[in-house]
Amino acid sequence: MTEKNSLSLLGNKTEYKQSYAPEVLETFENKHPENDYWVKFNCPEFTSLCPITGQPDFATIRINYIPDVKMVESKSLKLYLFSFRNHGAFHEDCVNIILKDLIKLMDPGYIEITGIFTPRGGISIYPYCNYGKKGTKYEEMAQYRMMNHGMDSPV
Repeated sequence: MTEKNSLSLLGNKTEYKQSYAPEVLETFENKHPENDYWVKFNCPEFTSLCPITGQPDFATIRINYIPDVKMVESKSLKLYLFSFRNHGAFHEDCVNIILKDLIKLMDPGYIEITGIFTPRGGISIYPYCNYGKKGTKYEEMAQYRMMNHGMDSPV
């Protein structure tokens, strides 16, 4: 099967899911697995719902990863992130759910997710989580980046 045939969303009519939908995520093969390189996504229009009040929460979600064999297809990622629009979850839950879903999908060498949520009640929340593949150099990298996260900037 060719890459074009394995991706079902590109070039087709877009269906936006109205509830949390990790099943829309798709991957393609990393053509440069011998290279370490960053793939960075910036989603400045992320929304979810407060699970208590039902009020909308707005954020920029930043996803940075070093791929291994698989990579996430960007349109499927967009639709996946859109599926949080009616999903009730705290800010910290959103970034951790995204992290776990992308680890399950791609098994990357390294990945980190940052949520830059707009203020509610005068407080901004910027949850951060990361993962480095066990038994690789990325495991130590994840520990280092976690321990030093935010040392040079607020996000």
